[in-house]
Amino acid sequence: MIGTDTISRVIGQDVYDESGEKIGSAAEVYLDDETGQPEWVTVRTGLFGTKESFVPIRNADLTDDGVRVPVSKTQVKDAPKVDTDGHLSPDEEQELYRYYGLGGGMGAGMDVGTQTAGFETTRTEDRGIVGHDTSGPTTDDAMTRSEERLNVGTRSEEVGRARLRKYVVSENVTESVPVTREEVRVEREPITDANVGSALDGPAISEEEHEVTLHAERPVVEKEAVPVERVRLDKQTVTEQAQVSEELRTEQIEVEGAADTDRRM
Repeated sequence: MIGTDTISRVIGQDVYDESGEKIGSAAEVYLDDETGQPEWVTVRTGLFGTKESFVPIRNADLTDDGVRVPVSKTQVKDAPKVDTDGHLSPDEEQELYRYYGLGGGMGAGMDVGTQTAGFETTRTEDRGIVGHDTSGPTTDDAMTRSEERLNVGTRSEEVGRARLRKYVVSENVTESVPVTREEVRVEREPITDANVGSALDGPAISEEEHEVTLHAERPVVEKEAVPVERVRLDKQTVTEQAQVSEELRTEQIEVEGAADTDRRM
């Protein structure tokens, strides 16, 4: 457990959840007004540590790597938004107890740790933690200027699908084909020396029949299925320019000199 004698070792340490995942860094320790024991620690989270959330340290452990608390990172992320103004009201304290599922009394409030308990103040500002820009005996002689930068990338996502589907349609096709037929034609020729023998062959007067077979062509239709082409789907990559826009913040540092000069960097 973390007691009043180890509070100074908590401030500025990395805070890990019950599974060992880092949550952020410890900023302030709040003491119970009645018992004077450490009850809550504010943890700085976010990219630049600008967000602070209250985390219970009643059953937390102080290790060589930092502070391990008996809650999950998700719980801390979704914790009630309570102002870190140096004091927890009874209502705020009860809200945190209910959220984390902790047993607590009616709540007498919490104060950030001070010198009265025989240990150093636990506020981050008094320890000169990075990000405290007011110069003094416990701080650096320089301040850090930061700015946001835009990192643009791409991700692949499904935007649609295409498929091949084959179906059958019917249409009428008309073509012309030549057909032939035989017709009867009567030919007459006079009796000549050349054919007189054939003409006198047979009885002089008789009855006789001659028959001729006639032929005609009829159109014949036959259908067959033949392959005409192969069709497949393929993909090609097309590159185009997409415009992205985002507002970026940058820190500016003003230098105010004794000669009433004002410069900005």
